[in-house]
Amino acid sequence: MNDGKKQVSRVKFEEYQKELDYRKGEKRQEILSRKAFARSLGDLSENSELDQANSDQVENEAKIAELEEFLATAIIYDESNLSTDKVQLGNFVTVLCMWNNKVIDYQIVGSAEADPFNQKISNISPVGQALVGKAVGDVVEVQVPSGLTRQYKITEIRLPE
Repeated sequence: MNDGKKQVSRVKFEEYQKELDYRKGEKRQEILSRKAFARSLGDLSENSELDQANSDQVENEAKIAELEEFLATAIIYDESNLSTDKVQLGNFVTVLCMWNNKVIDYQIVGSAEADPFNQKISNISPVGQALVGKAVGDVVEVQVPSGLTRQYKITEIRLPE
């Protein structure tokens, strides 16, 4: 695959970078201020404000480490090279579900951006893998977790707006 690297759009990469900057700057300072205030209250043995600030600091630092790791290994995919000839990462795809005649629109995204409830499916999901590289008119078969095989017919491939 990509040696553990995650593919992500430029927009999502910048969103993660912005969150990292916030957590390393403003969020850290806010937590440090809360800790200083909590210490000023005296009795540190039963100081719930200090306990909560310490817990928030651990959580924030863990999220910083997670974001730094992600950003260091992420691959930004280039949406400017997309076409509608074959399904690629970033494309919108309309499929006809052959077993129930429902039409579904998906966007093929990297795993970090997947949101199935909003029809954003990962390129490494079973349906995403089956669709990538295929063209309008192709029928793909996907084995779903229940063990059933489902067929999807690609009816349209679109570019992001």
